Amino acid sequence: MKIRIAALSVAGALALASMGTNAAIDDKKAQEIMSKAGCGACHTIDKKGVGPSYKEVAKKHKGQKDAVAVVTKKIREGGTGAYGQIPMPPNAKDRIGDEDLKAMVEWVLSK
Repeated sequence: MKIRIAALSVAGALALASMGTNAAIDDKKAQEIMSKAGCGACHTIDKKGVGPSYKEVAKKHKGQKDAVAVVTKKIREGGTGAYGQIPMPPNAKDRIGDEDLKAMVEWVLSK
């Protein structure tokens, strides 16, 4: 079943589709978390924008035992080089809490 949810962001509307079965949150909750954190300004589910698509992130980390920890650290600390030279800014705990960040990463990795 495909679900489309639009989220306002600097980049415009963010479409989220095809919920994976391993995620602890659903598409609606993921959209809420990512909207609050501003993720849609650079990322979409299936198309490269300023940053990689969620599907690209999931593909890169598929089968990686520590994928949740690796992606969580990258989001929290920011950085460059993993997907090109455009920097990803760090995301402080006041913007996205640890619990929401972990749930969002699990959702992204389920794509």
